[in-house]
Amino acid sequence: MFLIILLIIPLLSILGVFFTNSIYYQKRIALSFSLINFILSLVLLGEFDSTYNGFQFVYTADAVGFLHFHLGVDGISLWFVILTTFIIPLCLLASWESITMYVREFLIAFLLLETLLIAVFVVLDLLLFYIAFESVLIPMFFVIGVWGNRARKISAAFYFFLFTLLGSLFMLLAILVLYFSVGSTDYLVLSTANLTESRQFILWLGFFLSFAVKFPIVPFHIWLPYAHTEAPVGGSVILAGILLKLAGYGIIRFSIGILPVASSYFTPLVFTLSVISIIYSSFATIRQNDLKAIIAYSSIGHMNVANLGIFSNTIQGIEGALILMIGHGIVSPALFICVGVLYDRYHTRILKYYRGITTSMPVYVLFFFVFVLANIATPLSVNFVGEFLTFLGSFQQNPLFTVLGATSIVLSASYTIWIFNRIAFGHLSPFITPIGDLSRREFWLLLPLLFLTVFFGIFPNILLEPIHLAVSNLLIA
Repeated sequence: MFLIILLIIPLLSILGVFFTNSIYYQKRIALSFSLINFILSLVLLGEFDSTYNGFQFVYTADAVGFLHFHLGVDGISLWFVILTTFIIPLCLLASWESITMYVREFLIAFLLLETLLIAVFVVLDLLLFYIAFESVLIPMFFVIGVWGNRARKISAAFYFFLFTLLGSLFMLLAILVLYFSVGSTDYLVLSTANLTESRQFILWLGFFLSFAVKFPIVPFHIWLPYAHTEAPVGGSVILAGILLKLAGYGIIRFSIGILPVASSYFTPLVFTLSVISIIYSSFATIRQNDLKAIIAYSSIGHMNVANLGIFSNTIQGIEGALILMIGHGIVSPALFICVGVLYDRYHTRILKYYRGITTSMPVYVLFFFVFVLANIATPLSVNFVGEFLTFLGSFQQNPLFTVLGATSIVLSASYTIWIFNRIAFGHLSPFITPIGDLSRREFWLLLPLLFLTVFFGIFPNILLEPIHLAVSNLLIA
């Protein structure tokens, strides 16, 4: 019942927000319930047994027709559930003052997103996973299209919705084939099913086309920078923090867990596409002028580095990919919040308008500097642990592609440090007027992200211990 409570609490808070007329209380109800859910997820972590071989907190119930309501978490999904409940309150706080139109609907959209995202990580029925996986598109469509920052927000919302929906149709067809072949869509049944190699290959391609769009892998990445640049800061935070992790989780759980032979067969293809995506996105990032577009393109490179680890077929590689995705889910939202801080003050995200911010915002620059270092995977950051283990695992699979993928270290350092230098140092730009450093809300918003970035970089075993047994079982199977 623990997982049911995590799913229900955001829905209860939706009722509270809906029947409250005061914006003041609507915000506090939404934030309070999201914080309660985060605390409960920490209780879930405390009750989780890292030595138990299998899914925990399992809940099973008969559903309508052939749907099988089956919930559970293991080490692979545990941290994503916690990350989701951690990011949602940050999204609400990041948008606390900037969202002034349709506030009730905005809060409801994020609370609904919380339930759907938790469902993605805890459902063990493939069809229910698909339903939750696709249902996320609906509230995100409105978040981008209604509360976006610029005139192109409607087209960006349609780009996001249609690209990801079209790709997911292939996964739906693959799920139907699995159901008629095995007679079930339950993960535990499918993971032990005896599927022929030719059928595995076809099914794997169906899953991969869907996950490649969400990851995203070049050339399926077009929607991501567009959606990021038009979304409000809360939308960018949830998009970078959680939504980009759905595909990685899906690949580990279903592509590798159900179709291991096909995953091994197509590894060279995935490595090739991932390396192309890493190099292309890095050079594309260097050419961007919009601060949000810079972070968005850099996210493509980081996620494709994780893809190398996922398909390395090694414990180190997959664990590194999971750590890197968690680290990216902390650092990238922090960078988007930092951009949002500047945008709230100066109403522009164009890089050339900024210079010499240190003179007027020294505390902000200190936070920004730590997140910049983490973004390039500097030692003592959680991203360093993830990238190191990822490259360690992928090197055992393919040294050449690992070396090519590792060029992301130099390329990301080049554009990230240059951007920081441009914003922080030099004479104060004549285009901006000093307004003030971080507010109390912004300071406490960024502080936990900074703490976790460094804390997990120094003590990565806290992340690795619950993950290890689940990853080991995945490869043994």
